[in-house]
Amino acid sequence: MSKWDKRYDTDVYVYGTEPNEFLKQYFTAHDMEKKRILAIAEGEGRNAVWLASIGHDVEMWDGSRVGLEKAERLAATKGVSIKTKHVDLSDALWEEASYDVVVCIFGHFPPDVRQAVFDGVKRTLKQGGLYVTEVYHQDQLMYGTGGPGDANLLYTVDTFKPLTAALDTILLCQQTVERQEGLFHHGQSSVVQYVGMKR
Repeated sequence: MSKWDKRYDTDVYVYGTEPNEFLKQYFTAHDMEKKRILAIAEGEGRNAVWLASIGHDVEMWDGSRVGLEKAERLAATKGVSIKTKHVDLSDALWEEASYDVVVCIFGHFPPDVRQAVFDGVKRTLKQGGLYVTEVYHQDQLMYGTGGPGDANLLYTVDTFKPLTAALDTILLCQQTVERQEGLFHHGQSSVVQYVGMKR
């Protein structure tokens, strides 16, 4: 059983069942019409299920089959439908120009996988499509309120430079926020928030 299968192998939704606050605020503020959305590294499905609940067509990818099963159960309890797919992001197949939005909330990867994800995002977004993400900044190591303990898996503002050749930056900022998301995200947190639009 993988690390993530072990983490999710409980009746408790370890990151909660409510969406990430940044994601919720962004989508609420922009009142988007129905979009085809891909949520990657989506764990137990809290963000994917919420996006489906506000009318979007949502597919989620994760490397944990346990997480995917819990996401399907959560969707059923909320009365919505999502598509789930077991995907290893290190060798994912990204369909060209397929999604209006790609969402990644607290997806932390080794640098080579992160580059593969960025390349995949650039490939799979439609023209005018958005990449929306909130991730922990390297300063998060000082807070200890969530995320990996390895700086190589964390982000800075400059981490997003590889996206600028294909995506126009709509939002890119580092800030300190309060996050209360289940058992593992709790308290003041240093994050990077990024929204990019494919040219």
